[in-house]
Amino acid sequence: KSSIMNATGTFFSVLLAHYIYRNDRLNFNKAAGCLIGFAGVMAVNFSPDLLDFNFTLLGEGFVVIAAFILSAATIYGKRLSQTMDSVVLTGYQLSIGGLALVVGGHATGGTLSGFTPASTALLAYMVVLSSAAFALWTVLLKYNRVGLVAVFNFLIPVFGAVLSAIFLGESILEWKNVVALVLVCGGIWLVTRE
Repeated sequence: KSSIMNATGTFFSVLLAHYIYRNDRLNFNKAAGCLIGFAGVMAVNFSPDLLDFNFTLLGEGFVVIAAFILSAATIYGKRLSQTMDSVVLTGYQLSIGGLALVVGGHATGGTLSGFTPASTALLAYMVVLSSAAFALWTVLLKYNRVGLVAVFNFLIPVFGAVLSAIFLGESILEWKNVVALVLVCGGIWLVTRE
């Protein structure tokens, strides 16, 4: 359910870009593509729990607020990337964010302990992978329109389902996943076609 709420960030990015950048206006294809892609995200996350609509500010509300803030940061990051190297910009973002999380966690009583060589190697792997992914994202935003790049966020839950099947042995051979993949790909195609 949280990935459905998080997918609202794609809508926010496309809408904010419409009002900020002249070359990134909302048109019928973008609007239809976003709606179709969002339907695909809903399909891949469909479960009986979704039949009961339950929305709270402290739960789903904060996920939507976080998605909006991420969208605004994406727009601002695009602007900064025009005057700063994308990798340096990513380094600043991750360093400042990481420092804020460490300070906030320590201030509220959190501790880090029990490191083993395996856990340290896993942490290093995640740091390198995340840094590379965010650097690529920033480079893409530097040279492309926000609406064109942001729509690919709809693939996150699809890849999440595939990777959970590969690494966790979950079953993904269901019609809802095929429908989700078709809808997400169709939405991306509509948004990105000229």
